[in-house]
Amino acid sequence: MDPKIIVEHFLGSVEILSITPIENGLINNTYLVETADKKFILQKITTQIFKNPKGIQKNHLKINEVLEKSDYSRKTVKLIPTLSNDLLLEQNNEAWRMLEYLEKSVTFLKPSSTEIAFEATKCLSEFYKIINHETIVLEETLPDFINFEKRITDFKTALKQKTVRKKIAENEINFILDHLSLPDKWIELQNNNSLPIRVIHADPKISNILFNKENKAIAVIDLDTMMNGTILYDFGDMIRSYTNNTDEDDGSMKENFNSETFAAVKEGFLFYLKDTLSPIELENLDYAAQLIIYIQAVRFLTDYLNQDIYYSVKYDSQNLDRTKNQINLLKGLKLFLGTTGIL
Repeated sequence: MDPKIIVEHFLGSVEILSITPIENGLINNTYLVETADKKFILQKITTQIFKNPKGIQKNHLKINEVLEKSDYSRKTVKLIPTLSNDLLLEQNNEAWRMLEYLEKSVTFLKPSSTEIAFEATKCLSEFYKIINHETIVLEETLPDFINFEKRITDFKTALKQKTVRKKIAENEINFILDHLSLPDKWIELQNNNSLPIRVIHADPKISNILFNKENKAIAVIDLDTMMNGTILYDFGDMIRSYTNNTDEDDGSMKENFNSETFAAVKEGFLFYLKDTLSPIELENLDYAAQLIIYIQAVRFLTDYLNQDIYYSVKYDSQNLDRTKNQINLLKGLKLFLGTTGIL
């Protein structure tokens, strides 16, 4: 549907100055809506992936409620109801929602300095500590998201297809196959219920942290992926997304791991959590960093072999380039960790 018509369901017949796509996300369609008085964020939720959009909204409200009644030092992002007081507009098999826009906020696609990386992960550290102060049971919105047995099974299933892409991706396929044992420890820990279950963000990339003009983190956004799981996943994904010197779809083999950012991310992550995390979580941080990069390579490669049905792509080999980028990042992390590395 036309985003302008959608906006009217939330705001009525206000004067709309502009509706501008925000194109740095890989899943949902996001727009910046500007009226004469205020700005808003409009999103079309990709229901092929988020099959429970109402659950997303309920989770968002739960998280906001916990944060707002605590001593949380950051801001929360409010949901904007429709004119009929619904938090979700569902029409023509589409699901739309609107959120407030925090004025004078700034986002980064990647850390511009180690200070920014530290500030972002310190903000997330506080976020985790507050939302895990009490038990929160969230609705499931992404089933099996951290089920790495399923990720590997999906990859093996994709390999059975007869496609020219298998030949093109031969080197990357061999790398993944050569390191199939990497998830074994993680799977064992999960099957034995050895990892504490906490509320996690599940997409803690730096573009999901809002900053002010003084480069201070002011809010954690994009709560669509919030779930109950192991916080090791989020730490690993922070390392994966923050320490990469290149764009995620840069498939060249140039060095892309930033060890200084690695140290800053770990320091920021532990700032509020050092005395909260269990010994098993603390001792597996570096392992989680390697594994999450590996699993993301598996996911990109699986999608490439499946003809790009999950991640948005702008050209045919983009998911393959993303795979190469993650493999190179993993090699750089392993080199940095040296004898403590897993691979």
